[in-house]
Amino acid sequence: MKIGILTSGGDAPGINATIRGIGKTAINHYGMEVIGIQNGFSGLLYEDVMQLTDTSLSGILNLGGTILGTAREKMFRKMITSPDEKDREQIKDAYHQLGLDCLVCIGGNGTQRTTWMLHELGLNVIGVPKTIDNDVFGTDITFGFDTAVNIATEAIDRLHSTASSHRRVMVIELMGHHVGWISLYAGMAGGADIILLPEFGYNMNVVVNHIRKRMEMGKAYSIVVVGEGIEVPGKERPARYFTTEIEKQTGFETRETVLGYIQRGGSPSPCDRILGTQLGGHAAHLIHEKQFGRMVAKIGNNITDVSLAEVAGKLRVVTPDTPLVTQGKKMGVSFGV
Repeated sequence: MKIGILTSGGDAPGINATIRGIGKTAINHYGMEVIGIQNGFSGLLYEDVMQLTDTSLSGILNLGGTILGTAREKMFRKMITSPDEKDREQIKDAYHQLGLDCLVCIGGNGTQRTTWMLHELGLNVIGVPKTIDNDVFGTDITFGFDTAVNIATEAIDRLHSTASSHRRVMVIELMGHHVGWISLYAGMAGGADIILLPEFGYNMNVVVNHIRKRMEMGKAYSIVVVGEGIEVPGKERPARYFTTEIEKQTGFETRETVLGYIQRGGSPSPCDRILGTQLGGHAAHLIHEKQFGRMVAKIGNNITDVSLAEVAGKLRVVTPDTPLVTQGKKMGVSFGV
């Protein structure tokens, strides 16, 4: 069998570990031929490919980014949904021109939806979930999330020392798009006092009163973690908005930090390397078994798979009954509502 691997959407630590897991398993265990498709779905159309061998896949386990390059798939998805049959035929022709028996698509929510659309076109595909945001439906965790949480937690740890020294309120904005998994996990791991998530919204009176109460209790500083996707008035970044409002309403000196792309760069954590390796190996197994139209997943402690039809268009979000939220509330952490 001949398989192609592509990466789409934003980069995340662990992509190369996953490419390696798919490729080495496919080559060494199943005797498959493997090619890498460069620069996302556009590379499929333009036959921008590279041969992947056991040798070329060596030495990439600990590398951040992706050796295949990545790109957003919006234009490609428009071709799939185009009323012009010629667009869809172009996609199918490109797939068959490369002689593929299966295409493995590594990416987040948008990528998994596009992969499902390819399956609906009649192509053999396997999806592999990838995002630091941990918001792909159908899996408990995505590779890249653990690394991002480690980096964000270290940043919060460092803010504690400067906040306590200067008796300040420190507001730190973390990535996550429309979900708050990174903010929740890093906030709890870093001992944040207030954690504001896009899923929950906020009441500014609750935020301000919690900070005042801490000061009245003799606690000289507060750490506020804010998910980047939380809605605030105007066009300000959430960190700037909350910093301005907290200082204005409390009179306490308040500073902001926006961690940004640092969270998704650099070498993957050991957990993300292992998860990528396991998911990649299971993807190769599904191809060997000719079980297409599936997305590999980790559910509980098991590496398994789910139908792409169950995943497409859905988002995995933090809910009020998420165990870590419940535990945080019991400990006096405010979620701003």
